[in-house]
This record gives sequence, C-alpha cells and structure tokens, in this order.
Amino acid sequence: MKTLFKVLFLSALLLGLWQSAVSVFALPHFMLPAPMAVFGQFEHHSALLLSHALVTLSEMLLGLLLGFSLGLISALILALSPRLSYFLLPVLVLSQAIPVFAIAPLLVMWFGFGMASKVVMTVLIIYFPVTASCYDGLRNTPRSWLDLARTMELTPERELLKVRLPAALPALSSGLRIAVSVAPIGAIVGEWVGASAGLGYLMLHANARMQVDLMFAALFILLVFAAAFYFVVDKLLRRAVPWASTLH
Repeated sequence: MKTLFKVLFLSALLLGLWQSAVSVFALPHFMLPAPMAVFGQFEHHSALLLSHALVTLSEMLLGLLLGFSLGLISALILALSPRLSYFLLPVLVLSQAIPVFAIAPLLVMWFGFGMASKVVMTVLIIYFPVTASCYDGLRNTPRSWLDLARTMELTPERELLKVRLPAALPALSSGLRIAVSVAPIGAIVGEWVGASAGLGYLMLHANARMQVDLMFAALFILLVFAAAFYFVVDKLLRRAVPWASTLH
C-alpha cells in the first residue's frame, strides 16, 4: 500500500510539473504536448496503441525468458568449469563494449524485420547482467557451506546445484531485477532499426508526422511496462528468496 501511494504521489507530482512547464513557458505542441493531449490519444487511438503494445510486450517477455535461461545456464557452466571460464569470461566482458545500436542493423539483416530480431536484441541486453550476477554469486558461496558440502562428499555437480546455486540466489535476484528494467531497451532499439509493428515502430512514425502526443502515449506505455515488470518481479523475488537481506 505504501509503495502504491508513493507511485501515485510521484506520478501526480510529475504530471503537475509537466503541465506547469507547458503553461508557464508556452511550449508549442510539437516540442512538449500537454498531459491531457497525451492522454487523449489513449481514447482516440486505443486500438492502435493496444495492437502495437502487445507486439512489444511479446518481444519483451520472450527476450526475458530466453535471456534469463541462457544467462543462468551460462553461469552454471562457467562455475562448473574453471578452465572454460578462464577463456569465456573475458569474451563476455568484451562483448559489452559493443554498442547495441551497432549490431541492431545486423540482427535485422540476419533475422528479418519480424519479432525474431527484437527478441534476440532483448536477449543480448539481458544476458550479461544475469550471467555476471549469477556467476558472481556462485563464486562467493559462504566457506562454511562449501566445507559442509565436502564433509558430505558431494560431487561437484551436486555441490553446484544443491549448495552454490541456492547461495547465489540473492545475487541472481539482483541481476534479474536489472534485466527486467532494461528489457524494453532491446525491443525498442530493434523496432527503431527495422520493424513493421511495435511501440518503437509507432513512435518513429508518430515523430515523422509531428504527432508528438501519440509518441508520448507510446512512451508512457513503455514506462508502465518497465515499472510493472520491476515491481512484479521484485515482489515475487522477495517471497521466493526471503533470506536475501540476511546474506547481503
């Protein structure tokens, strides 16, 4: 209830500041539309916004699912094989130096203008935070837990799954929170480079036609998606990993 109140209060405050800026500085419509003009687009173009929002939402959900799965599997493989991690970890780090905008056109060429290229872009953005956070958690398992596992003569595989992975859940949870926050970036970047549907595609066309209020409406939906994803995942993780606060 407190979180909801804070969100509503901050939203009302930001809307008030937004309207004040438009009124005081007499900003033209093409620079910054009034809040009521933006919300009017939800009434006039509700079907259009809904259809494009569902496309972007599908891309984000698929990207999250695949990115999280691949990141978790990669972290487990790196933790299980120190030799493999010696060669692959620098590659993963160096891959983050490549701007996503630089590879977005290539992904569109390879996977087409449909949903596949946007899902791959989302996976690429999500993959590293999940892998890095989980791998870091696996490497920092409490020494007492490892000593107990060796006393019980667990195999390396069972030690990884039964001891080190539960200990890494708080770190993995942090990576997942970051992943859901940046998931919209991958989908929107892909849609900006080349798409036939989606909120990013709609924003580009609205901007070209000087329909700034429609562009802001699409942006508002993206903000709602990002906030909803984060709060839902955060709530679920707090219930699934209640001991996180005691380990960090």
